[in-house]
Amino acid sequence: MAVALDLSAEEALSRFVTHIRDERRLSPKTVDAYLSDLSAFFAFLRDHLGGPVTLGAVARLEARDVRAYLARRRSGPDPLSTRSLSRQVSSIRAFVRFAVRRLGVKADGLNDLRAPRFARSKPRPVSPAAARELIEAASDQTVTQWIAARDAALITLLYGAGLRISEALSLTGADLPLGEAIRVTGKGGKARVVPVLKAARDAVADYENKCPYALDGEQPVFRGARGGPLNPRQAQRLMQNLRGQLGLPDSATPHALRHAFATHLLAGGGDLRTIQELLGHASLSTTQVYAEIDAAGLMSVYDRAHPRARKG
Repeated sequence: MAVALDLSAEEALSRFVTHIRDERRLSPKTVDAYLSDLSAFFAFLRDHLGGPVTLGAVARLEARDVRAYLARRRSGPDPLSTRSLSRQVSSIRAFVRFAVRRLGVKADGLNDLRAPRFARSKPRPVSPAAARELIEAASDQTVTQWIAARDAALITLLYGAGLRISEALSLTGADLPLGEAIRVTGKGGKARVVPVLKAARDAVADYENKCPYALDGEQPVFRGARGGPLNPRQAQRLMQNLRGQLGLPDSATPHALRHAFATHLLAGGGDLRTIQELLGHASLSTTQVYAEIDAAGLMSVYDRAHPRARKG
């Protein structure tokens, strides 16, 4: 692939915007956020490098150049918060990945960009407010309505039912329409019954109505853009895009939503053993799931303790 190192940063940015708008079909709000972040970064580089910014100049950048940019944005009359700085880094990383994969640029000096040197919060479950933001942002992440509905349904299920991503993606048309509880099979073939709150049922029903593919029989519920099964990497990429848009830490992963499910139930007064049952931890056998769980009691605890249940 011929590399146009003399390509201006503005032209490279224009190609990146075309890529995320027309190929990845991100929402206008997300495209605008990337454009704003990267325009500010290139404006800094013109001053920092003392001249016009080209693709070649970007390829020669090192992590310390980005840290200098972060230091500039962190100080001054209108300093950015750590969360906003995190979003800046996410936008820069996305552009660099595009330049490497689509424009043939080598940017080895930016390999350390995954660990920018500013204060990071320790890995932890997302907060209830962040979980709500993720669900709402998921429905605005793309201009394709059925994919937006799919993303919102998936995020709602991960947070609202504590499912592993593999469990959510293993749901089939036979599970639809979702009732007040679903049976899932987790690690080691252990089965459990998980209550499904109304907000999650509604989100999945909305997706089912908008999806252009038949969701029946043993066909997977969650589909990719071309109708094939949605794979875990696509779900990870969704969360990556969302946390970049919202300025959430790298610890905000699909599995963090499962952690949040347990943490928020505990904070809301949920019983620890009940929550262990809901999560399907290895300490509980399949027999115990069906012999000892009081389904009505589960729904009572769930409805009382879970933030999304109280809302929906």
